[in-house]
Amino acid sequence: MRSASLVTIAGFLAGLGLGFFARPMAQGAPRQTDTHAADMAAIEKLHQADMAATLAQDPKSLTALWSDDGVNLGFPGPPVVGAKAMGEAYEKFRAERPDFQVLKYMPSIRDVRIVDEWALEVGDFGGTYKMTANGTPVTVQGKGMRLLKRQTDGSWKFALVGLK
Repeated sequence: MRSASLVTIAGFLAGLGLGFFARPMAQGAPRQTDTHAADMAAIEKLHQADMAATLAQDPKSLTALWSDDGVNLGFPGPPVVGAKAMGEAYEKFRAERPDFQVLKYMPSIRDVRIVDEWALEVGDFGGTYKMTANGTPVTVQGKGMRLLKRQTDGSWKFALVGLK
């Protein structure tokens, strides 16, 4: 069942990504509207909250970044699905690694495409962390794609995150 879910999610993301990135070529450059500007400002607010929550490693702040039905592919094991499960996963991680510390978090979003209630962004994600208080800092760098979902209040939250 979980394998089928991952295949479904991967297929959905592939189709969504192709549609998002093919759309401007088919219809010309996307028009800048007041709605687009408001969406981009709200997405930037999510990016700032993501950076603050990641550096603080506060489980409640991290959980608040996700839509109720969000899917996080970043935890070991199967995807974590739903805000409740996300909160439990962040709490468990923190309890098992109380001295874990993020020293730097450097997302660099290269492209954001908004279609209706969804936004797809791709970028480079890097950071430096320590697993223990006296541990050696570890630097990581990768690429990723994040699917965002507009909330009823106009804010945006993560719906699916896949980083490599």
